Order: sequence, then structure tokens, then C-alpha cells
Amino acid sequence: MTPWTRSLLVLAGLMGAAGVASAAAAAHVGGGANLETAAHFLLFHAAALVGLCALSLLLGRGRVVLQLGASAIAIGALLFSGDLALRALMDVKLLGGSAPFGGSLMILGWLTVGASALVARRA
Repeated sequence: MTPWTRSLLVLAGLMGAAGVASAAAAAHVGGGANLETAAHFLLFHAAALVGLCALSLLLGRGRVVLQLGASAIAIGALLFSGDLALRALMDVKLLGGSAPFGGSLMILGWLTVGASALVARRA
């Protein structure tokens, strides 16, 4: 396993944990739809990252493109969910435009993952 893949898996674990914590906070503390949306995005994309990391272990050619896409998804999900969670819990924005930028980065990441299939070859 490469350090890049290992880092993505660690990040997926942290995202999953943050997603569960956000869902619990939304249910018990409040935070409304924004916090629920942040929890969903973290949980869904954490699971996707684990799958993408597993797939990357099977690839020779196309692995870097897949990992770039997975990295964009991870960073985008963190920016998007972080901004929504801060708005819900602290009434503070992360940075100007973090949620739309994070969402766009996730879209770009998923398109990159799809493009990796065009060049992928087994190791």
C-alpha cells in the first residue's frame, strides 16, 4: 500500500467518524438540515473512499488518476461538510465559498474517478 492510499484510508476513517458524530449531534443537539446533510456527505464519501482505495490497489496504470479523483472527493467533502457543520453548530462560515467550492471539487473528483476507467489497467 502506498503512502497516498494509506493517507486516503486514514482520512476516510476520520470522515466516517465525523459523519457519525455529526449525525448524532443533528439528532440530539440540533443543527437542522445543514448538519444532517454534512453527516450524509461525510458518511457516503468515506465509504466511497474506502472502495476507491481498494480498487487502486488492483491497478497499475490509472492508479494515480484514480487517487487524484479520490483526493479531490475527500478534500471537497471536508470543505463542504465542514462549512455546513460550522454554520449549523456555531453560526460561522468556514471560508467564503467553502461549501460551493467543496461541492464543485467533489463533482470534479467523481469525473476524474470516471476518467480513470479510460486508462486503467490491472497491476
